[in-house]
Amino acid sequence: MATATPDAPPLSSMTGFARVDGMIPGGPDGAEGLPFAWELRSVNGRGLDIRLRLPPGLDAVEPALREAAQARLKRGNVSATLTVKREDRAPRLVVDPSALAQALRLALDVADSIPGAPPPRAEALLALPGILRTETAEESPAQLESRRAAVQAGFLAALDGLLASRRAEGARLHAILTTLLDEIAALRAVAMAEAATQPEAQRARLAESLAALLGGERRVAEERLAQEVALLATKSDVREELDRLDAHLHAARALLASGEAVGRRLEFLTQEFVREANTLCSKSASIPLTRIGLDLKAAIERLREQAANVE
Repeated sequence: MATATPDAPPLSSMTGFARVDGMIPGGPDGAEGLPFAWELRSVNGRGLDIRLRLPPGLDAVEPALREAAQARLKRGNVSATLTVKREDRAPRLVVDPSALAQALRLALDVADSIPGAPPPRAEALLALPGILRTETAEESPAQLESRRAAVQAGFLAALDGLLASRRAEGARLHAILTTLLDEIAALRAVAMAEAATQPEAQRARLAESLAALLGGERRVAEERLAQEVALLATKSDVREELDRLDAHLHAARALLASGEAVGRRLEFLTQEFVREANTLCSKSASIPLTRIGLDLKAAIERLREQAANVE
C-alpha cells in the first residue's frame, strides 16, 4: 500500500470545519471584554472561493484575513463567519452645555422680572427638552486596533483548526484511494490473464463455427484459418489499454505519495482510467473479460468520486 513520505505534507480534503471562541479586550474605562466566535466551513470546489461574514466596523481586517486564507488553502468553497456579542450597557446621559446655559439665562431673566420669585432649580432645568441627551462612548484608535488584532488572531487559530480538520479527512481519503487503486490493479491483472487466452478461444470458436457451417464436407486451409484468427486477435487486443492502465496506476500512486495539492491532477487522471476501461469493454471478445471490464469501470467510478474530494 502506497503512503505519503514522512517529509511530505499529508493529503488534504476540501471538506472541514473549525470553531474558535475568543475575547476582545475591554477598554480602559473598565468596560468588560466582548466574547466572539469564528466558524470556518469548507466544502468541495473547482477552485478557491472564500466568503467572509464580518460584523459592521470590522471590515478593515477582511483583506488581511483573505490573504492569510489564500496563502494556506488551494481549493474549496470556504465560508468564515464572525459572531461578536454586543455590549448591553445603557447609553450615558450627558448635559448639553449650550442648551443648559441658554435655559438658565432665560430662567434667571424670568425670575428677575417676577418679584419674590425663587431662583430656578436644577431638576427643573434638567427636565427641559434638549438639556439632557444620550451618548454612546466611542472607541479610541487603540481600542479599535486591539479589537481587530484579537479578531485576526482568532481567525488564524480557526484557520489552523480548519487545516487540521481537512488533513484528518485527507488521511481517511488517502486510505480509501489506495484501497481503490489496489482493487483496480488486481482487476487489471485478472484482465491481463484473461486477455492472453482470447486468441486461442477465438480460434476454437471460429473452427467450430466453420465446421457447423460446412457440415464437415470441406475443410478450410489451416493458413486461411490462422489469418482470420490473427485478424480477430488484432481487433480485440487489449494489451495496449492494460499497459496504459498500469501506467496510470503508477502515476496515481505517485500523486498520493507527493502529499501536495493534487486533487485537480488526480481528477484528470481518473478520466484516463475511464477511457481505458471503456475501450477494454468495447474490444472484449469474451464474456469473462467484459465482466472484468465492467468491474473495472465500477471501481474507477468510485475512485473518481473520492478524488473529487481531494484539495
